[in-house]
Amino acid sequence: MPSRETLKQHASLVDRMATRVGIDLEDAAIRGDVSIDQISEAVLRCAECGNPGHCKTLMEQDATLPSAPEYCRNKDLFSQLVSSVAMSCKN
Repeated sequence: MPSRETLKQHASLVDRMATRVGIDLEDAAIRGDVSIDQISEAVLRCAECGNPGHCKTLMEQDATLPSAPEYCRNKDLFSQLVSSVAMSCKN
């Protein structure tokens, strides 16, 4: 199990990546688009990444991303949530 500090770092990376691709994880959880368990799993997937430094560098840039990078272990989740946000905006 990753250390508490490692989990905190990766929770921050997950939240920042979500924000960069246009997702507010708190709002998504409130709407029911994502569960707390899914967010926890996303943090654990992120913690298994072999190159979090690249992600951290990417998050230090001030730019919106069209999608999560190909290497992101949470790319599918973020893509699904972006689609959910788009559907919510249409309704």
